[in-house]
Amino acid sequence: MLKNLNPVWDLDSIFPGGSSSPQLDAHLRQVAADIESLQALIPAGADREQWRQFIDKNQDVAARLRQAGAFIGCLDAQNTKDKKAKLLAGRVRQLYAALSSVQAAVDEKILAMDDGTWAELLETPELKPIAFSLEEMRQRAREKMSADQERLANDLAVDGYHGWSELYNTVTGRMEIAWEQDGKTELLSVGQFANLFSHPDAAVRAKAGRLWEEAWEQEEDLCAGALNHLAGFRLNLYKHRGWDSFLKEPLDVNRMQAETLDVMWGVVEDNKDIFVKYLDRKRQLLNLEKLTWYDVGAPVGKVNRTYTFDEAANFVVEQLRRVSPRMADFVVSALQKRWVEAENRGNKRAGAFCTSFPVSKETRVFMTFAGTPDNVSTLAHELGHAFHQHVMTDLPFLAQRYAMNVAETASTFNEMVVSDAAVQQAADREEKLALLAGKVDGSIAFFMNIHCRFLFETSFYEERRRGPVGADRLNELMEEAQKKAYRNSLDVWHPRFWCSKLHFYNTGVPFYNFPYTFGYLFSAGIYALSRDGGADFEQRYINLLRDTGRMRVEDLARRHLGVDLTRPDFWQQAVDMAAADCKEFLRLTE
Repeated sequence: MLKNLNPVWDLDSIFPGGSSSPQLDAHLRQVAADIESLQALIPAGADREQWRQFIDKNQDVAARLRQAGAFIGCLDAQNTKDKKAKLLAGRVRQLYAALSSVQAAVDEKILAMDDGTWAELLETPELKPIAFSLEEMRQRAREKMSADQERLANDLAVDGYHGWSELYNTVTGRMEIAWEQDGKTELLSVGQFANLFSHPDAAVRAKAGRLWEEAWEQEEDLCAGALNHLAGFRLNLYKHRGWDSFLKEPLDVNRMQAETLDVMWGVVEDNKDIFVKYLDRKRQLLNLEKLTWYDVGAPVGKVNRTYTFDEAANFVVEQLRRVSPRMADFVVSALQKRWVEAENRGNKRAGAFCTSFPVSKETRVFMTFAGTPDNVSTLAHELGHAFHQHVMTDLPFLAQRYAMNVAETASTFNEMVVSDAAVQQAADREEKLALLAGKVDGSIAFFMNIHCRFLFETSFYEERRRGPVGADRLNELMEEAQKKAYRNSLDVWHPRFWCSKLHFYNTGVPFYNFPYTFGYLFSAGIYALSRDGGADFEQRYINLLRDTGRMRVEDLARRHLGVDLTRPDFWQQAVDMAAADCKEFLRLTE
């Protein structure tokens, strides 16, 4: 039994002193020097030993840069007013650009090798564990510009491409929305304010929705400028690389085929009717004449309890132990070592995440815990990410780099385990309804909200090819995407959703949307496997997680699940699991 857990994470064990840490400064200086020296170490020919030594050094430098970047990301998340952390983030971006420039030179060398020499190099025993990553690197090099052009693009991206993302984060980090309640006015960050959309009072949600839209309207021109410049940079880069489709990069990054993506969205679209019925039933239960975007997450039923952080932690551990004792033991260790930041306080970044520290072989989880059942699910979700990284820590750094779509595998799996347990242990009908609604709301987020984001970005990029797109048109595109994704089941829409969703401004992952739905459905298939039992499930599950960084998703599914992701069967089975919750909710509320 976990007791008296500290909800504030320990970062000093990595670099003491936060953004003023002398150790962090020394670490960054050494990484900068090592990146500079890497250029001279690139082998001129095909000598196996020289390449082995260089690749080892390159992985080491990349891991240490990741260590610093993750730490600085944690500093910025825990205190969005930490100006030093923002400057350090800029410093890290410059180092990543320098490392990318080294990679451009490496690409030039490996492309110069003939296929036979390259194949022999990959047979080097020390390089075999990362052969997939090296082959992927060479294939991507074939599709890029010359090394000099790629270096120039990387250098210009620091203050251009990435600079616009940084500006967006600065703007949203400083935003405060006035909220008046009980005669008192409080300034809330956007992260704190977003919690009002799950308030049980419809009047509160309606007021919050109006103020939210007004707040983002004040920033829409700046957000539109940032979004246009980010997309413009990508499109120009793609043009000079000779790429016709703006989906090429996101598909490559996620190691999946366009056919898989199309089939997945096709199955989702074919199964939306039951979720539209759910939204209408929810409208009736909430006694609303119309359902709006700010009512979609409104609670139905009632959970009469809140959780302390200790209670939430113990509940998560108890449920995970039923499917994977090794995962439960890891979670206990992570909580006791203070790898989780959960304190409910101001100036924290909105949302939740897990980040990894490859040098110290640790992770850190970030969230804001307020005692709700959703918070318990979020805790389980982020600790799933942490476990995923944990089972890969002994692999070479290059073999640990899994794509975002499979990055959601362990996290969503954990969430499903915990959510199902909560429904089964519901104290009464009202609590069961509330928890079932929470699960279905989650499915709607993946099938409708995420789909809306994908549709919006697809339309936006099509138009951006012809020139900048103004804020008014962006609002129209977003509303059109919402109506299509939600099958016109809502009455009031959220046209400035493109302003408020930071995923659109992320420079690390283009089209930061469809991987969520992929991960959700992929995890559902794995969850079904766990419910079928089998003494070897835990090891099979860990084997799958360990392979996520060293094969394409279609191969991963074929090897570990025995399914073909380019066919609708697997996706339909996964959607059916979500639909079953929906049908149960409709049955209980007839």
